[in-house]
Amino acid sequence: MNLKQLSALLELSQTTVSRALNGYPEVSEQTRKRVLEAAQRHGYKPNSNARKLATGRAGSIGYVLPVGRNVDLDPHFVEFLSGLGEHALVREVDLSLTPASYERESEAYRRIAASRSVDGVYLSSMRNDDQRIGLMKKLGIPFLAHGRALQPAEGYAFVDIDNEGAFHDAARLLLQLGHRRLAYVNGDTDFAFAVHRLNGVERAMARYGVPLESLQHHSAAMNEENGYRIAMTLFRDTQPAQRPTGVLSASMFTTLGMVRAFNQLGLRMPDDVSIITHDDVFPFLKPESFSVPLTTTRSSIRAAGARICERLVDIISGVETEPVQEIWPVDLIVRASTGPVPTVRRPVRGRAAEPAE
Repeated sequence: MNLKQLSALLELSQTTVSRALNGYPEVSEQTRKRVLEAAQRHGYKPNSNARKLATGRAGSIGYVLPVGRNVDLDPHFVEFLSGLGEHALVREVDLSLTPASYERESEAYRRIAASRSVDGVYLSSMRNDDQRIGLMKKLGIPFLAHGRALQPAEGYAFVDIDNEGAFHDAARLLLQLGHRRLAYVNGDTDFAFAVHRLNGVERAMARYGVPLESLQHHSAAMNEENGYRIAMTLFRDTQPAQRPTGVLSASMFTTLGMVRAFNQLGLRMPDDVSIITHDDVFPFLKPESFSVPLTTTRSSIRAAGARICERLVDIISGVETEPVQEIWPVDLIVRASTGPVPTVRRPVRGRAAEPAE
């Protein structure tokens, strides 16, 4: 189906249909949705070169992908990219990845701006004092942040989850169950999400009158090996009276390593230790698949990817003109890994074997 046929089918002018497909703000949202749905239903594919000439746009959104020896491919990114790609297909925009080391990140953004290879970019892994926000404004690149920085706090658009609220509710559940010796295995506190989560845990502890200095807080990259190592430190290498009875974990991948340590040490959930983890969203790592189903906090990363794409396209086309800051609530799903504080502390098994290199 060509543009003329699609226009006749919808009883709209070819100009209106073209403008709706290309995101012009003067087309109403109702008309734009009607045109997009009809185009997808009838297999209409606009000529990309003609569209670029007509609109002056690249028809692409970009992301600077961190690479290097010390950078791991984050499984969260793969799930996020799936949602982003699904919506990009609907909006008929391409995705462009620009690899760059952390040290040359700003250079990559400058190159993107100079080449006009994309119409806008999204930022992720927001740091506490994120210099990229000011750089995007200086370069004039339309952008949207996935997450938010501590500084600056205002003046830019983002989509984030309520990290503080999520971990406040998780810590509150453990405190309601009688736990007073808590451990929190956090992500890297150079990133704002980790700071927000720690704030939530501490706010819940203050509410219940539990001294903040009693919290055993560990900050590390969120992976299985760090989870295993920290759990061994908390339970094998700590005096029984100081071992936590309730643990909060920032990631399912960290928790995977922690559960491996629990199994080696003969600790049972929730009889010996209760645990709550984040990111109940991966199709290949489900909380119900563990020997004891895990209590989790949940917010869809895939849905966030779709929302980032939707809003970024609207920002590029002028439909969204204000720096809207969108914060999603997070669900707490209670399963079998949490229970009342144990009244009898069983000894852990002897020194466990260190993991193979």
